[in-house]
Amino acid sequence: MKVVTCPNCQRRNRVPAAAEGAPRCGNCQRPLPWIVDAGDNDFAEVVEQASLPVLVDLWAPWCGPCRRVSPVLEQLATEKAGQLKLVKINADEAPELSRRFDIRSIPTLLVLRNGAVVATQIGAASAPALRPWLEEALAKETTS
Repeated sequence: MKVVTCPNCQRRNRVPAAAEGAPRCGNCQRPLPWIVDAGDNDFAEVVEQASLPVLVDLWAPWCGPCRRVSPVLEQLATEKAGQLKLVKINADEAPELSRRFDIRSIPTLLVLRNGAVVATQIGAASAPALRPWLEEALAKETTS
């Protein structure tokens, strides 16, 4: 469980890493940003079984661009609360996932729906650059 502060009413809510649907504030019932960590052992449960599209951030603590893009991704996850789940994966601690997705540089961003990759972005980018990429990825998967 992770504690998330509601952007609407500031109430703190416990949000599980995996659940059906999307998390809502227990106080005001507005959608909450869903930002969780995952790795090799829980990827299937947290990402592949998610009922929402999942934005996967493959990063590492030593990576400067990864640290710069992280707040941008959290901002986008907050803007898309109820429509998107952000899952952060430390590539150093998830070698199986790095191999599975053929990760050659970080940060690498993937948008997945039902475990299938629908979009990939390699390298850090600003919110104005990532927003249209994410919108396009979300539109792709709602039509597929």
